[in-house]
Amino acid sequence: MAAPTQFAFRTSRGIGVVDAAPVYEPLSGYTRPEGHLRCSAYSPDGRYFAWANPDNVVIVDASVGHVVSTLNAPKVFELGFSPLGTYIITWQQATKDENGDAVKNLKVWSVLGISDPQTEQRDEQDIVGRFVQKSQTNWNLQYTHDEQYCARSVTNEIQVYESGDLTKVWNKVRVEGVSDFSVAPGSTNRIAVFSPAQKGQPASVKVFNVPEFSAPVSQKNFFKGDKVQFKWNTQGTSVIVKAETEVDSSGKSYYGETTLYLLSAGGEFDSRIDLDKEGPIYDVAWSPNSKDFAVVYGYMPAKTTIFNAKATAVHSFSPGPRNTLRFSPHGRFLVVGGFGNLTGQLDVYDLEKDYDKVASMQASNASICVWSPDGKHILTAVARLKVDNAIKIWHVGGGLMYNEDIAAGTELYQVAWRPQSASMYPLTDPLHPVPTPHSSALAYLSNVKTPSKPAGAYRPPGARGTTTPLAFMREDQGGAAYVRDETPSSISMNGFKPRRRDIPGAEAAEAPGAGDGDGDMSKAALKNKKKREAKRAKDAAERSAASLAPSDGQQGQRTRSPSRSPERRDRSDRSRERGSDDRRNNQRNRSRTNSDFRPAGNDRDRNHSQNRQRDRGASQGGGRDNRNGPPRRDGQRGKSPAGPHSNTNAGNSNSPKANGTTPQPSTVIPQRPANPQIDTAKAADLSAPDLMVTTPGGSTPQDKKVRALTKKLRAIDDLKMRRARGEQLEVTQMKKMETEEAVKRELEGLGYEE
Repeated sequence: MAAPTQFAFRTSRGIGVVDAAPVYEPLSGYTRPEGHLRCSAYSPDGRYFAWANPDNVVIVDASVGHVVSTLNAPKVFELGFSPLGTYIITWQQATKDENGDAVKNLKVWSVLGISDPQTEQRDEQDIVGRFVQKSQTNWNLQYTHDEQYCARSVTNEIQVYESGDLTKVWNKVRVEGVSDFSVAPGSTNRIAVFSPAQKGQPASVKVFNVPEFSAPVSQKNFFKGDKVQFKWNTQGTSVIVKAETEVDSSGKSYYGETTLYLLSAGGEFDSRIDLDKEGPIYDVAWSPNSKDFAVVYGYMPAKTTIFNAKATAVHSFSPGPRNTLRFSPHGRFLVVGGFGNLTGQLDVYDLEKDYDKVASMQASNASICVWSPDGKHILTAVARLKVDNAIKIWHVGGGLMYNEDIAAGTELYQVAWRPQSASMYPLTDPLHPVPTPHSSALAYLSNVKTPSKPAGAYRPPGARGTTTPLAFMREDQGGAAYVRDETPSSISMNGFKPRRRDIPGAEAAEAPGAGDGDGDMSKAALKNKKKREAKRAKDAAERSAASLAPSDGQQGQRTRSPSRSPERRDRSDRSRERGSDDRRNNQRNRSRTNSDFRPAGNDRDRNHSQNRQRDRGASQGGGRDNRNGPPRRDGQRGKSPAGPHSNTNAGNSNSPKANGTTPQPSTVIPQRPANPQIDTAKAADLSAPDLMVTTPGGSTPQDKKVRALTKKLRAIDDLKMRRARGEQLEVTQMKKMETEEAVKRELEGLGYEE
C-alpha cells in the first residue's frame, strides 16, 4: 500500500500538517506550532517541511514530523529549498549596518549542517553563501535540476554559481536591461532571459545553454511586452512566454494586453500562439507529457482550448465563466475552474476519452485549487477571508471526501500538497471504486441546505412561459457571441448576428463604408428612412436656391465665397435683411422735421422690436409680412428694387447701426443724379472696400525678447517665495535664481523700465 498523501496549511494562529487519503488525520509525530508564522514550504523532493518563527527557522522530516534542523535566522520573511533538498534559502528584510552598508540578507544554508551534522542547531558556520537582495520579488536563487549550478539576477546580467561554492561567480550571461529569467526544469540545463523594450528596440526572450553563454540557441523579439511569465514544460524542451503590457493601446482593457509565444529550447521552432477570441489570457498550463498545453482566454464567457507542441489547436471546450487550468499529475484529467470573482465551479474532463466531462463541483468563494499527487483528488480552499475559510478535498468523480472549517476570525494564508512522485501512485481506474467520504464531509453535507431553484432574470409578463430567444441568451448557453468592438464577426452562432448595444430612442449610427442595410429593415423603418432622406434633399435644395439668388442690394458687391456652408449663408442673408430695414428706418427718421424729432434711442428700440416681430412672423408664417406687401429676398417690402444709382446708405459707415452713434436730426437732401460715366473700378472699390486682417504676434524681435526676460523674472520671484516658505529647491532652480541680476541688466540695456 502506498503512503498516504499529505498537505499542510498555514493560518494566522499556526501551521497544521494532515495525512490525507485514505486516513485524513493529523501527522502523528508532528507538534503543531502556534502563533503568527510568516512563511512555510515543502522541499521539492518532499523530504522536508520548514517554517519560520520570529526567532528561528525549524525544519522537520515530512514523513514523521520530527525536527531535523533549526536555523539561527530571526525575522525570516521568505524561505525555499533547492531541488534535491540539500540547501535551504532564507530572505530577511533589507537593512543597513552601523556604517550604512547594506546587510547581506539572502542566505543559503546547508540543511544537514557543515560543522557538526549531529546537532540540530545551525549557526553562521553552516551558511554556504550570502548576498544582498533588496527586492522581495524574484528573491530566490534558481537551481538546475541536479543542483550543479544556481543563478541570480543583477543589473544587466545573470550571474551563475557552482552550488558548492557561492563565494565567486562561475560564469555570467550579459544581457542589456535584463529584468527576469527562468532556469529550465528537466535534464537540459538552459536559461531563458527576458529584456523589455527600450530605446526603440523590441523586447526579447533569449534561451542559452549552460555554460555556453556566447550566443543564444533560441530567440524571440516582440514589441508588446513590459513583463513576462515563463511556462516550461516538464522536460524543459519548450517554453511558453506570456507577455503582458501595463496599458492596452486599443483602450479595450484596463489591465493591459496579453500575448502568448511558444519557443523551442533548441531553436527549432518559435511562433506566436494565435487565439480565436478577443480578450485577456487568464491561464496557461502544460500537460505533464510535455506535448500538449491548454489556454483559457477571451472575454467572459471565456474559451478553453488545447494545443499541441506546434501551437495548433486540437480541441476546444464550451465557453463558460472560467479562469483556471490544472492538469492532473498523470496528465489524464484537466480541471477547468472559475475562481476569484467567479462562481467557483469546477469541470473535470477526461482527456483520454474524447475530452468527456467527468464531473462538476461547486467550490464557492475558493481561491486555491491543487491536484493531489495520486491524481484522484482535488483540493480547494477558501483563503484570506475573515469568515468561511475552509479546506475541501474532492474525488475526481465529483464527491466531497474531506472538509475542514477554519475557526471564525482565523485567516487561512497557505495550503500545499506534499510533493511526491506520480510514479508512487499508479493510475488504474481512478473513477472506480468511489472511496468512502470522511466523517467531516458527511457532517458538512448534512448541514448544507438544498439550494432553491434560481429565480433567474426578470421577464415581463408578456414573455413569461415562452422560450428565451437566442439573441438574449449568454454565449455559453447557446446565445450569440458578444463582439466588444461592434464589428461583424466572421462566424455567427445559431444563425444570429453578434449582439450590439443600442441606446433606446436614439437613431442607429451606421459605420463609414457600411452598406445601407435596407434588406434588414422593416417596412415602417424603410418608409421613415425615405421620408428623412426626402426632407434632407428638399432642405438642401432650398438652401442652395437661396444662396444662388442675388440680393437687390448686393448687385455691386463681390460674389460670396462658395466655400461657406448653407447654414452660414442663410445667417448672412438674414443679417443683411435686418441691416437694410434698419437703414431705411433711420433714413425715414432723418427726413422728419425738427418738431417731429424723437431721440434715436427710442427709434432704435422700436426698430429692434419690429425686427424681432418680423423675424418671428417670418419663421411662423413662412416668411410673409402682409403689412408691407409680398415678401422679397432682398428684404425690401413693397418697394421697387433699388437700382445701381439709388442711395440706400448700404455700406455707409456713418449709419447708427455701423458705429453705434446717435443720429442727429436733419432734412432730406436732394440726391444728385448718378454720373453715367462713373469709373467702374472706383464703383467696385466703393461697393467692396478692401479690408486689412491683422493677427497677433506682429511685434518686433526686441518686444519678444523683453517679454521673455520679464517672464523669467516672474519665475525667479516665484522661486524666491517658495524658498521663503521653507520649500526645498533643486540645484537647477537655485542656479536660475542666481541669474536675476543678469536678466535685469539685459532689460535695462533694451530700454525697459519697470
